[in-house]
Amino acid sequence: MLTPETLAKSGSEHAHQVALFQWIALQSDPRLKLAFAIPNGGHRDKVTAARMKAEGAKAGVWDIFLPVFTGSCGLFIEMKVGNNKLTPKQEEFRDALCHAYAFKVCYSWEDAARAMQEYVGCK
Repeated sequence: MLTPETLAKSGSEHAHQVALFQWIALQSDPRLKLAFAIPNGGHRDKVTAARMKAEGAKAGVWDIFLPVFTGSCGLFIEMKVGNNKLTPKQEEFRDALCHAYAFKVCYSWEDAARAMQEYVGCK
């Protein structure tokens, strides 16, 4: 079985997100297993992009959502690598919902795992 460390080795945002979901699969806390990816970003051909937009995909929506109430209605995680920062649309999304949801920008799968554990109170 591939470990999260092995999966994240390339250092790409995709690799770290795959590693995070591998880590989640290994956890015993069922709340963590509720996390899911939101496929809004990335490069797609025009037909796929048009289909996704028609289905409701929106620019600025963060990468991962953990739908667990802890005083906040859930935790949004945005995965970034290197010096990448939030886009203006991602900032708008966060600012519109920060009264009800928690948000965390993470630069590695380990950072995201810690954020999830801290959010649900299991670390």
